[in-house]
Amino acid sequence: MASTHYSFKPYNVGRWVIWSLFALVLLFAPKVFTSNLSVSMLAQMGIAIIACLSYNMLLGQGGMLSFGHAVYTGLGSYMAIHALLRVSEGALSLPVSMVPLVGGLAGLFFGILFGYVTTKKAGTTFAMITLGMGELVFAMSLMFSEFFGGEAGVTADRMVGDAVMGITYGPGVQVYYLIAVYTFVSVALMFAFTRTPLGRILNAVRDNPERVEFIGYNTQMVRYLAFIIAGFFAGISGGLAAIQFEIVTAEVVGPIRSGGYLLFTFLGGATFFFGPIIGGILMVLAFVLFSEITKAWLLYLGLIFLFMVMYAPGGIASLIMMNLRVAAFGRLRELWVSYLALALTALVVLAGAGALIEMVYHLQLSTAMGDTVKFLGVTLHTHAADSWFGGVFVMLTGMGLFELTRRMFMQQWSAIQTDIEKEIKRRETQ
Repeated sequence: MASTHYSFKPYNVGRWVIWSLFALVLLFAPKVFTSNLSVSMLAQMGIAIIACLSYNMLLGQGGMLSFGHAVYTGLGSYMAIHALLRVSEGALSLPVSMVPLVGGLAGLFFGILFGYVTTKKAGTTFAMITLGMGELVFAMSLMFSEFFGGEAGVTADRMVGDAVMGITYGPGVQVYYLIAVYTFVSVALMFAFTRTPLGRILNAVRDNPERVEFIGYNTQMVRYLAFIIAGFFAGISGGLAAIQFEIVTAEVVGPIRSGGYLLFTFLGGATFFFGPIIGGILMVLAFVLFSEITKAWLLYLGLIFLFMVMYAPGGIASLIMMNLRVAAFGRLRELWVSYLALALTALVVLAGAGALIEMVYHLQLSTAMGDTVKFLGVTLHTHAADSWFGGVFVMLTGMGLFELTRRMFMQQWSAIQTDIEKEIKRRETQ
């Protein structure tokens, strides 16, 4: 029987609210953080968010551990910077706002080229192939200086062409809003990808490739298509970086950059879509701010990664989601004392370990500056036994208290989870 009226699916109000808030944050962030450093960091966060989300398309959604993702962001940067040079020479008629798409198309092309070989295998073999591909491109960047610019890199001026509505991309805030637009559109498209049949079957390939083969899908082709799409968005990130910094060096295709994408995507939470967004923000904070606070920032970062693997392998996003589940059942307020105790004991461990790390780094790198080092307002003497003993004592005491608090918390957490499961079953039987 023909329907006499139209029917519409209900709007997902929560999703509309989240995306609206995301757009508002991108719009008003430079109004809140107005300094040049803040605007530059916000722009870099947008770039890092796109890069980490494109990497998570491989790692989190497809189960493909790649050690060479910087190849696609980096080559996208190189192609974008050369496009800027051609525009400035008058050989190419292209608005600056379209230059990131050149990077995206470059990432797409190299995804097609390298991905066909890379995705022939899965698992550990895939990871090793990507590592080799990354080292190959990094070596080429130092060999072919005509294109890659050698150690000096390639520079260009983003203020080329005629201004459109007064926009010259000279001021940093104008570049930020260009990056913000690309960030919002790219994040929306990558989220939409997760809802497509290809995105769904990619999750199935990650979880059970044998069953996917059994129902008639070519798992290699699924991985290959996802690899190409990830390369496109990685290239857009690289193109935006070329506009932001106006210089591209061999470092952008190096293994350190690839490792950074892996590390911060994992820290943010590869199993949730918003996890890499958190990871991208943390990446910029670590590279820009944390590196200015201490010379040992990479060691601290490694320790944080180690503890996350041990105690929260799902990343920050998983911690948020687990606590939202507890809050939905009205049990979160029972845990605030435990969370406070965990935070305080963790800070004690960090204070003790940090004192030892800073003294070691001072002995190795800054002996000409004397035998004292300031840490958290305390003067430490690198040649005095009491400073070393105090650091060890504080660290070990904090570790003992943290472990004791953690065990008590786990008992409380397990009891709450048991009650929640019982409540869920009770609701299902009603």
